[in-house]
Amino acid sequence: MSDRFESDEATPVVFRAAGATVTRPTGGTVVENLSWTVREDESWAIVGPTGSGKTALTDVMLGRLHTVAGTVEWPLLDRLRAGGQPVGWPSEVIGRVGFREESKLFSYSRHYYQQRFNFIEPDDDLTLDQFLRAGVAATDESLDRVTRRLGLSELRSLSFIKLSNGQTRRARIARALLTHPEILILDEPFVGLDAAGQKEVRSSLQKLRDEGTRLVLITGPDSVPEWVTHVLEMDRGRIVYQGRRTAWSSTGLPPPAAPARATSTSTPAEPIIELRHVNVTHGGRPILRDITWTVRAGERWAVLGPNGSGKTTLLSLVCGDHPQAYSNDIRVFGRRRGAGESIWDVKRRIGLVSPEMHLYFTEPLTAERAAATGFFDILVARPTTAEQDAAVRDLFAYFRISDIARRPFAQLSSGQQRIVLLIRALVKDPPLLILDEPFQVLDAATQQRARDWIDGRLGADRTVLFVTHNESE
Repeated sequence: MSDRFESDEATPVVFRAAGATVTRPTGGTVVENLSWTVREDESWAIVGPTGSGKTALTDVMLGRLHTVAGTVEWPLLDRLRAGGQPVGWPSEVIGRVGFREESKLFSYSRHYYQQRFNFIEPDDDLTLDQFLRAGVAATDESLDRVTRRLGLSELRSLSFIKLSNGQTRRARIARALLTHPEILILDEPFVGLDAAGQKEVRSSLQKLRDEGTRLVLITGPDSVPEWVTHVLEMDRGRIVYQGRRTAWSSTGLPPPAAPARATSTSTPAEPIIELRHVNVTHGGRPILRDITWTVRAGERWAVLGPNGSGKTTLLSLVCGDHPQAYSNDIRVFGRRRGAGESIWDVKRRIGLVSPEMHLYFTEPLTAERAAATGFFDILVARPTTAEQDAAVRDLFAYFRISDIARRPFAQLSSGQQRIVLLIRALVKDPPLLILDEPFQVLDAATQQRARDWIDGRLGADRTVLFVTHNESE
């Protein structure tokens, strides 16, 4: 066996799989012949393309899958039990932070997508502070320390539903830290965070690791922190590398694709979006100040800024989701907000993907049915035509995910869900395409396919707003 799969024998084992084949409770093999050992002094990063099995691998560690061959064991649990701690399932002492927070504390299924921009009755609201405290035996001192580390101290009185994607990510990490898990699995912990936020989280996680917290990260190959000791790389359900990070890093990464050249026209096209001296406040706090902006047909805009700078609020005004859109001078496709058009008249001409959208799918849809809701600008299924079904299939084939078309959307990995939602935005070929952090959790190859589609297949008269805090995208 190659020394790429080396393991340190001296320290106690935390988790071990040996020649294991595991399946889902509903059937279907997740991974075959899995051999992986995690030891006390190791911090792991799991990397690989979208849909390669990274999240499923952590399901194995959490004890949520069936072992039908080989062995899966948790020596850490045996040591805890020997010390008098009553531990039943691995998930009792292993925490995982992912994209979705669907629990007794907060349920996205009881909210609708536009509600985050509207007033919520106090009895129905949940503040960040309440979210962090509920069901967690945390002292005020520990709560203050964790929120300060993650830059959340000033946000504790805000409604949880009104937090930005990056703020919500930090909130979930903070809550997980307050439960003091023996092992903490973080699924894409740096996604949705700007450079400053990433630096904060990296530093906080390094301190936790130095203090003895066992960490396992699912992350992109270019986001593996230097304090990670070991890397496990997956591809199509197979482990292609496991070993020390330093050895893995020496293999190098593919260079990023060169950005497409911008094009220009000599004759200005008709305005698609017009904002004139727009102001937005929330709770007396200014969010946007005196914004004047014109976007013309065929233009491709990058909307840049750190978390909390107002990017998502700006988009909500354009889409008509924000109530203050109607008290400002805003025109979309030549129609002023509040001039008699319905919100659906506007959305009919807009394709949108955003970091939060997958949270609001409450119907048990398949991946292809979830993508097809893009024809109707709603998050529930409607009957589709043969032509519409063909358009969905073509995009699934283009993005190389035809094999998951009939799988339940809710059971897909975060990356697979993101591709489906990108297809949802593209499928009706809208005049205005709004891509809010579209490349989060997507591997480099999928990102390039999306760029190629926009550059090569999107009509020259189509307008694109690309929103990101990562200028390299």
